[in-house]
Amino acid sequence: MVCALGAAVCFGTATVLQAVAAREAGTGGGGEAALLLRALRQWRYIAGLALDGLGFLFQIAALRSLPIYAVSAALAASLAVTAVVAARLLRVRLSGTEWSAVAVVCAGLAMLGLASGPEGRESGSDALRYVMLAMGVGMLLLSFAAGRLSGPARALVLGLGAGFGFGVVEVSVRLIDSLAPTGLLTNPAAYALVMGGGAAFMLLTSALQRGSVTTATAGMVIGETIGPAAVGVVWLGDRTREGLTWLAVLGFLVAVAGALALARFGEAPVVAEEG
Repeated sequence: MVCALGAAVCFGTATVLQAVAAREAGTGGGGEAALLLRALRQWRYIAGLALDGLGFLFQIAALRSLPIYAVSAALAASLAVTAVVAARLLRVRLSGTEWSAVAVVCAGLAMLGLASGPEGRESGSDALRYVMLAMGVGMLLLSFAAGRLSGPARALVLGLGAGFGFGVVEVSVRLIDSLAPTGLLTNPAAYALVMGGGAAFMLLTSALQRGSVTTATAGMVIGETIGPAAVGVVWLGDRTREGLTWLAVLGFLVAVAGALALARFGEAPVVAEEG
């Protein structure tokens, strides 16, 4: 759980830095890949990527010892970190209700920490690996088509797409049972991880740069928590401590609900005007 919380701190801080960079990248055209390349010229985006990389290492360590549902809820709680960082660095004012939401997230994670059992011992089937690969391809295609989307559903589609992409990463980590080069090259989950992660970054960058980012962030939280948690329980054998299933379910719901209440901080840099 310490590693999961470390990942949440890294991802939450990275969101603020990357959102600032995405806004500064402008709307120069050229599609989502071009937007990502322009953002990569911003030092804040590079710093955010470095934090994402560190957070990913924490996430891998957490997924190797905790059920996916616990790690997913902790990652969703990165929005609480984003809110606190935005309040400190970007002078965004948190209301009493929003501070309460931060406390709710912490309470939910505490319940999950108490109730979580060890990770499931199921290694996952080849069919599940190919399903993750297909989802990775689908998210990648969506990321390249994102610039053509319009209308009120755009933000939700981008957010859900980014969330599903991050969810593919979470599940794929558990489906990689060997880090040997030959094992990685023949494992569909390794390709799913790369494609899902790349697509998620492009979709998230697009969401942070334009559109209703609050809606997109809420969609991302839903996409990266519920689906991977279900896969972990149904196909990978994730369980809770004996007699504490109710506490794990309650903690998961409380943490995600608190994160959704803080969804507007996915767009904190928009309101960060320093004079």
